[in-house]
Amino acid sequence: MHDPPRDGRRERFGEFFSANQDAVLGYLLRRTGSSHDAADLLADTFLIAWRRLDEVPAGDQTRPWLYGVARRVLANHRRGEGRRHALTDRLRSELAESAPLEPAPDSSAAKVFHELPEQDRELLSLVAWEELDTAQIATTLGCSRNAVRIRLHRARRRFTKLLEASNRSTVTAKAEGSR
Repeated sequence: MHDPPRDGRRERFGEFFSANQDAVLGYLLRRTGSSHDAADLLADTFLIAWRRLDEVPAGDQTRPWLYGVARRVLANHRRGEGRRHALTDRLRSELAESAPLEPAPDSSAAKVFHELPEQDRELLSLVAWEELDTAQIATTLGCSRNAVRIRLHRARRRFTKLLEASNRSTVTAKAEGSR
């Protein structure tokens, strides 16, 4: 005979799945660029949440906890993709060295953003795209609020410096071009 499900588990899971599915899918889509990969990673994220249902925090901390799970699922996915595509990446790199491609037109802020270290980009993305506060980011990243405040301050400072340097070089290049 099957053990009966624990009281309210399915209902609880269904409620937080419905409330967070779109947000977590958006988080994954912005980081994968593939709707198929994002859908698979979403399923993996919620499978882990189901298995660890007793650990899922309630209320405002549910979504940041899910972002943390999704972040780790995405990291595992990326490592696996890296292993599966090592040869392709090496070939692509060799071709890029022999025939460098022109960068796609983009805003200077977007270019500077992509120059930032991955950790800074992730932190600034959690603030801008996911609209999380420091407590929620701390839950997502698995660190203290104070660590988030410090890291966020430093990431913003690095972004500002890079953006200012980019703007100065653009102004200088335009000035020299008009002579």
